[in-house]
Amino acid sequence: MRIGRLKNLKSASGQSLVETALMAPLLLMFVLNAINFGYFFFVAVNLAAAPRSGVEYSILGFATPDYLSLPAPGGTTTTTSVSYLTLNDMTGALASGGNAEVQVCTSYSGVSGSGSSQTSNCNQYNSSPTYTPNADPEAPNFILNRVDVTYKFTPLIPGTPFNIVLLASPICSTSSGVTCTFHRQASMRVMN
Repeated sequence: MRIGRLKNLKSASGQSLVETALMAPLLLMFVLNAINFGYFFFVAVNLAAAPRSGVEYSILGFATPDYLSLPAPGGTTTTTSVSYLTLNDMTGALASGGNAEVQVCTSYSGVSGSGSSQTSNCNQYNSSPTYTPNADPEAPNFILNRVDVTYKFTPLIPGTPFNIVLLASPICSTSSGVTCTFHRQASMRVMN
């Protein structure tokens, strides 16, 4: 009687080992996909904030009760510029955030067009693509300042099986590994 119980115990432990071996890769895939999706969300949140703070700074500048000095759009090493502030908002949180591509459109750089089709002139930094700013609906009394940020990143855990959730997004591709490209922009009005 005792031998029968011992035999059943050994066969049950073998079954558990087989089940664990079959489920471990699937469970690991779920966990690693969750980590990569969390990083994707972290990047998205940081990239939503950076252009917003940059464009707000381009409108407010060094505002004190009796003096308003609007900042220059760039360069990226000038500590009082819009592009420097935008890039430094990402530097602490994102890997290579300081290398993101930035376009700053501000009335400080002048305006193009006339009447209701006036737009701010744009400057590109870190080889940023050119994005066309919109005209303000109440131009020429108001002009839209705009900051665009383009950031490319690879997921924390490389490999297509661990990026199933990310590959469902149209901003990610598998050409030469998994790469995602975010483009975020913010626009705010400034009185002309």
